[in-house]
Amino acid sequence: MAPGPGCTSQTTMLSGGGGVGCVDNSTSNESAMEDQNGDTVGNLIHNIGKPPRDHSVMRHCTSSSWLIEPESDIMIVGLKTTSEEKSEFSPKLRSGSCSEKGPKQYMEDEFICVDILREHTGPSVNLPSPAAFYGVFDGHGGIDAASFTRKNILKFIIEDSHFPSGIKKAVNSAFVKADHAFRDASSLDSSSGTTALIAIVLGRDMLIGNAGDSRAVLGKRGRAIELSKDHKPNCTSERLRIEKLGGVIYDGYLNGQLSVARALGDWHIKGSKGSKSPLSSEPELEEIVLTEEDEFLIMGCDGLWDVMSSQCAVTMVRRELMQHNDPTECAKALVAEAIQRNTCDNLTVVVVCFSLDPPPKIEIPRAHRRRSISAEGLDLLKGVLNGR
Repeated sequence: MAPGPGCTSQTTMLSGGGGVGCVDNSTSNESAMEDQNGDTVGNLIHNIGKPPRDHSVMRHCTSSSWLIEPESDIMIVGLKTTSEEKSEFSPKLRSGSCSEKGPKQYMEDEFICVDILREHTGPSVNLPSPAAFYGVFDGHGGIDAASFTRKNILKFIIEDSHFPSGIKKAVNSAFVKADHAFRDASSLDSSSGTTALIAIVLGRDMLIGNAGDSRAVLGKRGRAIELSKDHKPNCTSERLRIEKLGGVIYDGYLNGQLSVARALGDWHIKGSKGSKSPLSSEPELEEIVLTEEDEFLIMGCDGLWDVMSSQCAVTMVRRELMQHNDPTECAKALVAEAIQRNTCDNLTVVVVCFSLDPPPKIEIPRAHRRRSISAEGLDLLKGVLNGR
């Protein structure tokens, strides 16, 4: 594929290659971006966003808004009541993306943004409005698996007999079909592999499907809500599954070879089709109903999350949207920030907004100050009151 970066706000497919090696400079100066945004709620009560996986290269994000009064004291300008929200809210979708090779020698990431899904299904398929599809594919061992998955995964979903009414079954089946079809593509290197993270929006329903360690994070009035789980071999549920199927984990690597527990491709590890492999291509699914509080979705490969927490990314995107309301610029900003924080991987970010308007300003009331008096001061006050 052609070398170099690419940032788009349209329906896009992109990849690149070429570059220099990575140097871990985790002790360098602090990042230029600090989450000091008074207009952002941040992590008010629940620290929902997980910490990054590689603490050696983490630059801490701090926000003065995290120190405010409980969430019930916050007034959001223009926010409707719960009953109005349930009856009236309809997502207005727009997306932006950015993909950079970063410090790696080759680009192995792919992504896809389809804001209008009807253009890919035809009039015969009864789709709600809006309907959209987004995906991030983080390749390893070459670009073949990521490129093949990006080109074919949506087709397998749409062609499934359960689509769109049984969307979960359609997505689960499509992941497995794409994996097997890649194995049968004789012109491609079946030993290459890829993670696969997809999001499908059908009306107010959004389904996240994930296999691997890319991550989808929902921005909900400034709070980070993780909608996918990182499939690392050391994760308890994945480790139990791997060991049950005869796999082993060496120093965090599946069979000493792979740093993820789920992926498409990697048929040198999976063996023959039909055999039970500790490396799974089946996605974990998460379905939510979007509300007016749900402002945007961030989808990114692990090159982003290795150096940035989910909450830090949400805080940054919300602040950017309030400044220019451009999801493409938000994706660029996250990529640039991750590079400045010395990520050692390719970087791909997709930002999906659920409204045409920027996030509303959050009014934070002045905190009530509690004053105290020392023992000496109290004794002096008593003396004054007693006329001493």
